[in-house]
Amino acid sequence: MAASASKKPLKKDIFDVLIEDHNHHRELLKRINETVGKSEERVALFEEFALEAKAHAAAEEQALYSTLMAHPDTTDEARHAVAEHHEMEELINELAETDMGTGAWLVKFRGLKEEYEHHLEEEENDIFPIAEEEFSDAEEQRMRKVFEARKPKEKSNATVGGETRD
Repeated sequence: MAASASKKPLKKDIFDVLIEDHNHHRELLKRINETVGKSEERVALFEEFALEAKAHAAAEEQALYSTLMAHPDTTDEARHAVAEHHEMEELINELAETDMGTGAWLVKFRGLKEEYEHHLEEEENDIFPIAEEEFSDAEEQRMRKVFEARKPKEKSNATVGGETRD
């Protein structure tokens, strides 16, 4: 399809940016799943995933889901996604408190991986298409700017487990 026939501009919109993050998260989950025991690699990858996932969720809620909640036709989908974000954060916090060298950690991790990947699929296949129909290109660009401004701030405040930063 020619670029002029496409609805979307060539510039990345909020959905492109979110999906890039999702793909990075999928890769981290895959790499963590390939590690064994409490290795330096597992510790580092899990820390990166935990901080990335938490920052992403918080920024996504501020940029996309707050906007979706303001639209009566998309409020339910937004509430569902935000509730899942909080469930994922609880699972990450539980994993952070579990000894990485145990079978219990691996069982919990694989449960998180499955839940997280399901959540990403729901967002990409169900929520994003609805949102794309609902919002103009200008609104999508505004949401992208909010997301890109908030994510680094959220990441600097995020913790691997449930502890709080001073």
